[in-house]
Amino acid sequence: MKNLYLTLKNLRHNIIATVLAAAAYPLLAAATAVPAHAGDYVPQDYVWTSPSKNSSESMPCGGHDVGMNVWVEDGDVIFYVARSGMFDENNTLLKAGRWRLSLASEPFGEDNGEFTQTLRLADGAVYIKGGDAEVRLWADVFTSAVYMEINSGSKTDATLSYESWRYKDRPLTKAECQQCSYKWVLPKDCTTYADSIRAGGSALDFWHQNRSETVFDFTVNRERLDAIKDSLYNPLGGLRFGGRMTAPGFTFTGTADGTYASTDYRSWRFTYPGMRRATVTIALYTGDGPQQVPTAAVSRKRSARWWHGYWQRSYVTIDGNEASPEVRQARTMARNYELFRYMLGCNAYGEWPSKFNGGLFTFDPVYADPKSPFTPDYRKWGGGTMTAQNQRLVYWPMLKSGDTDMMLSQFDTYLRLLPTAAMRTRHYWGHGGASFCEQLENFGLPNPAEYGKHKPGDDPGMERNAWLEYQWDTSLEFCSMILQSHFYAGTDITKYEPLILECLRFFDEHYQYLARKRGVKPLDGDGRLILYPSSGCETYKMAYNPSSVIAALRTVAAQFEAYKAAKGSSDFSAYALDSTFTDRLPEIPLRTIGGDTCIAPAVVWARIQNVETPQLYPVFPWRMYGLGRPGLQTARNTYLKDPHAVEMRTSKGWKQDNIWAACLGLTDDAMRLNGEKFADGPYRFPAFWDPGYDWAPDCNRGGSAMIGLQEMLLQESPDGSLMLFPAWPEGVDATFRLHATGGRTVNASIKNGKITSKTTTLRVRQ
Repeated sequence: MKNLYLTLKNLRHNIIATVLAAAAYPLLAAATAVPAHAGDYVPQDYVWTSPSKNSSESMPCGGHDVGMNVWVEDGDVIFYVARSGMFDENNTLLKAGRWRLSLASEPFGEDNGEFTQTLRLADGAVYIKGGDAEVRLWADVFTSAVYMEINSGSKTDATLSYESWRYKDRPLTKAECQQCSYKWVLPKDCTTYADSIRAGGSALDFWHQNRSETVFDFTVNRERLDAIKDSLYNPLGGLRFGGRMTAPGFTFTGTADGTYASTDYRSWRFTYPGMRRATVTIALYTGDGPQQVPTAAVSRKRSARWWHGYWQRSYVTIDGNEASPEVRQARTMARNYELFRYMLGCNAYGEWPSKFNGGLFTFDPVYADPKSPFTPDYRKWGGGTMTAQNQRLVYWPMLKSGDTDMMLSQFDTYLRLLPTAAMRTRHYWGHGGASFCEQLENFGLPNPAEYGKHKPGDDPGMERNAWLEYQWDTSLEFCSMILQSHFYAGTDITKYEPLILECLRFFDEHYQYLARKRGVKPLDGDGRLILYPSSGCETYKMAYNPSSVIAALRTVAAQFEAYKAAKGSSDFSAYALDSTFTDRLPEIPLRTIGGDTCIAPAVVWARIQNVETPQLYPVFPWRMYGLGRPGLQTARNTYLKDPHAVEMRTSKGWKQDNIWAACLGLTDDAMRLNGEKFADGPYRFPAFWDPGYDWAPDCNRGGSAMIGLQEMLLQESPDGSLMLFPAWPEGVDATFRLHATGGRTVNASIKNGKITSKTTTLRVRQ
């Protein structure tokens, strides 16, 4: 029995060994590049040969921090534009608007048998062709700008319309407030305020100017933080954002009113009689006004070059007998992996991370839920609310896909919120560390509705919420991602060191603080922290020493120790976290089920609130157990025999069973669950998945599916050695390029059950 327990010493040894083994592969200080002679990977186009019925049948397109939903309906080319960070007073993530192009020659009509709409992944653009006309849409990768090139073989009258449902103030209902941070505690007269829109000549300007008082002020007051309000981060008050459309050749001719889906709108119409060619530019901005953007020609070339390089970073391809159901399923997995990775690439360099609940690609909500006849700005679970338990799944796969540069928007968000998290902790409890709650607002405080109702005498620092109380550990997953971005790609993470250490410090000081409130001693009889009350995700509540929290603390502390050791120091004292911190961490709790040793969710717990399986978090994301690691059978027992783990197993939404099956080498389950995860969604574009537990398109489903497929193809043992195809089914031929620690790019192929080729190259530092 004794050897089934992972001691802290062994854990630290394993993680340090992994890091030091990775460090044996030197990293080059230059931009990421793939040698020209290595051969280029060209992703397949994704093509439709008929127009769409409505916005739910749209196709994604984007770049930098801009996402578009593009479709053709009743002969019109229509597209939504969304940009990361366009948060209004209520913290709704607003769309920039909807554009519509109509050509009098009707080349894109339903009866045109030559119609095609193509997402050309190789250059990140959408092409629409019909008759003698073609439209090309793309977003610049290096600025927040959208371009539309229109070409017609013969002269035709063209009408270009900007459609806005925010042409007037729109009062919000209680149900509609799911799109913002008020949720069910909305104040009287809660309103989405009108935009400012001006048109003249061939240009149109639109912008939204937030009032000085926003949901931030409401939240500060509700959570009893007025005394430190002036020191807290406030990204909403007075924020201005918008855009300018320029359309040479078009002339503004007036406005008209209409209705699309369930929402009325006003359109600003521009006409171009006898058009043959035209280029439309939409420059988006935050601040006083539009910034300079490149010409369409420059943008087209440089953006296509970036997308070409993006596809050289990593890929997965499937070969084999098309008659085989497993081969067909694997092909679908690989295709949808690629399509979803394209969607993630559309917010490569945004100031704010890709949202788990639809990203930049939500469409009219009535098509996702008939009970939601709201505006196109609507999504469930908020626009500026970061539900970390879901959000993390969007970013974990970027390590192996080689997209660590795209993780910075998520890392920097936490770094911006660190002062607020630390001040909040000090204000409520008088000790150090940074408390990051679940349902975290983009200004660093708990969501005001999820914060709950507090009576006199209640701890004002707590979320009085049955699901969220005492859940603080999700921030540690992002701390681990930060450290691993360094282990994988050599990312300079110096500026994030305080974030990592203050997150660890919170647990050390807060649980000693709570223990002193209950009794005389701050630690248990073995000198360990008493993690009570705590929480095993949102599921095992009022838990004592939950395994998911212990695994998080142990792993992040060990990873940070290895990181500092590689830099020549393992001294925590500068951050008031002494070198004995790791000695105070409890052991992972185990239990016996049917005579077999399993990981326990916690030592004890009071109730089960949700359907997560935190007893398997020591497998992923914390990798204390798994293939090539101690205690593999214990983890497999947990997956196979824990009654809660079995009962809660599903491939829906953010569930992780597919990942655990792959990490444990359970190939049949891994293939089945990943196949279900990566099956085509119910909308026309395959990677637009149903709302699941959240909203459509479900991005945490896409992220968890990516992780599961990556783990089926490539894993690492604690010493840094590679395991190729560790959970891959026989009879399915595959080739992949993925990334490993130490700056390694791994290329491998399997054919007829045998690994036929493998190369490991050094990837240059980002």
